[in-house]
Amino acid sequence: MTRPVVPLAERVAAGKARRSTVPRTSHAEWSAPGDRTDPVGLIEAANTDRVAELVPIRHGRMAVSAFTFFRGTAEIMASDLVATPRTGWDAQLCGDCHLSNFGLYATPERNLVFDINDFDETIRGPWEWDIKRLATSFEIAGRDVGLDRKPRRAATTRVLRSYRERLWEYAAMSPLQIRYDRRDLADIIAMAPDRATRNRRQGMAKKAGRRGSDQLLPKLAAHDGSGYRIVDNPPVVFHSDDPDWQELVADFLDRYRTSLRPEIRQIFDRYHFADAAIKVSGVGSVGTRCFIALFLSDDDQPLFLQAKEAGPSSLACHLPTGETADEGESILQGERVVVGQRIMQSASDLLLGFARSGRGRDFYVRQLRDMKYSVELAEATPEELVLYADYCGWVLARAHASSVDAATLAGYLGRGTQFDEAGADFATAYADQNEADYSAFTAAIADRRIDAVTEV
Repeated sequence: MTRPVVPLAERVAAGKARRSTVPRTSHAEWSAPGDRTDPVGLIEAANTDRVAELVPIRHGRMAVSAFTFFRGTAEIMASDLVATPRTGWDAQLCGDCHLSNFGLYATPERNLVFDINDFDETIRGPWEWDIKRLATSFEIAGRDVGLDRKPRRAATTRVLRSYRERLWEYAAMSPLQIRYDRRDLADIIAMAPDRATRNRRQGMAKKAGRRGSDQLLPKLAAHDGSGYRIVDNPPVVFHSDDPDWQELVADFLDRYRTSLRPEIRQIFDRYHFADAAIKVSGVGSVGTRCFIALFLSDDDQPLFLQAKEAGPSSLACHLPTGETADEGESILQGERVVVGQRIMQSASDLLLGFARSGRGRDFYVRQLRDMKYSVELAEATPEELVLYADYCGWVLARAHASSVDAATLAGYLGRGTQFDEAGADFATAYADQNEADYSAFTAAIADRRIDAVTEV
């Protein structure tokens, strides 16, 4: 296969030329149109295919704060982003790119890396949508923890600046060099600006190291005399009352097994299935059909897998996605998640896979937790929030550079701060919109238009 060779300078120039039709300052724009769709109606529509008994839990988690509301409503922002300026260049998107969907996890080599770690909404689409949602999440989170306008602005502009500056670095790299680049926690610790920050990062590494299957076994399962069984903890963890449940799960896991690479399949086959239970997790995912499965080796060493239902991306209805498998057939939604994750992450779980259940629902599968750790920002100082923003912008730039030409984007964004300031203006305006939508949502709960359950 041949493709035209375009020198770096020409690609940068092509990006710069796009400013004449899509000025960088235009990305500051946000005002709700008069015919904007009712946000509560969009939430209700997103609940249509969820487990009805779990939907009030989803609402309860979203109602905690304006930030948790934002986390659970990717569909609302997707609907709004359609009308915002775009350059016409598509990348593989996270699709729900907010700061809580970044964090630590273990590579197959058991190194801790910092990267994007949630891909339920991944899809190919306008690169602008990810970075605008990410910047907005910093403004909303800053408000949530009580930061003043100046430190919020500092964090928001930093994530945009980091994204822009790192794209210039990736513009000079080969596709393989971009692929091999990653943010190892060991390097992040070494780059700490002071001893206190270094100690906190070392503490995160220790906590993440305690989040593997071995540590999960006594927390999630108990021996009932004949074998280990997952312990019910309703409404968050419970066994299905479907008499065919275990048989359905076993059949599904056989299908999942075929999605693994042959050498990984051999490792997986050395474990035997012990038990499975429904497990509610996250915010936006609550109400989708998710379960955990316990496997044991011959000497009772545990392996916990998490299967999450994968419906169409919230962005799909706004994009001509054309997602197909190699043979021309539409791909499974679980496959969409897995492929998107592998494109965007610097390293992915060896056991990441997908399957369609016997009842026609798509799922993707990964190890449960597996040293996965999200940074707690509730007590973060303004300086720590800015540092976190820098890393988030960095890894998003790398993730996008894996599927779109970094030189073209860098040429468009430029060396100056026009895009940074415009993106921060958008984040402020959309954070105001999010607060208005959150008020409408909590009013709908108060009026009993929708039900919500507050968890103890």
